[in-house]
Amino acid sequence: MRAIWPAYPFLRGVHMVVSRIQRICFLGVLLLFGLCVAGSAVAAEVKIGVINVQKVLTTSVAGKAAKAKFDAKMKEIKEKISTDETELKAMQKDIEKKSSAWSEETKQEKIREFQRKQREFKAKSEDARFELKNLQDKELAPIAKTLDKVIAEYGKANGFTLMIDSRAGITYFDSSVDISDKLIIELDAAMPAN
Repeated sequence: MRAIWPAYPFLRGVHMVVSRIQRICFLGVLLLFGLCVAGSAVAAEVKIGVINVQKVLTTSVAGKAAKAKFDAKMKEIKEKISTDETELKAMQKDIEKKSSAWSEETKQEKIREFQRKQREFKAKSEDARFELKNLQDKELAPIAKTLDKVIAEYGKANGFTLMIDSRAGITYFDSSVDISDKLIIELDAAMPAN
């Protein structure tokens, strides 16, 4: 899946929730098509809501708190990795500058040491990515679960026949059917205060 949130790397893990919502929306579109074919009397009763899931997740209180935790951890990890990266670059420059003056044995030893540190750096980077992914999943899972419930409850309570994610291939919709702001309020009320 392509990165849908390049401005919010924190939300890349949300694609599971969005994919599920997109599948539901696709089924809803099929249902809507069926209703339109069945007759205009039935289609007149259809109430559609459009949701910007990304906006709901990034502007809700819980989403902002989760993003703050993620950003703090990312900053901490970047600082650790930056130190190692600087050390690697310095080591590489040292090898490039001084290798002609070293004996073959010293040169090979320095290259092996550089390669070992490079492997360690790659392993640390991979561990950091894994740690960030786990943190993201841990922080987003309860929000996504609650958002699913909020969407379903809000839809039932307000008589919606269909609720569609705004990024599910919709080329145009009137802003009057966008219920994202209302869902942000509902999600904030449904999430426990931290």
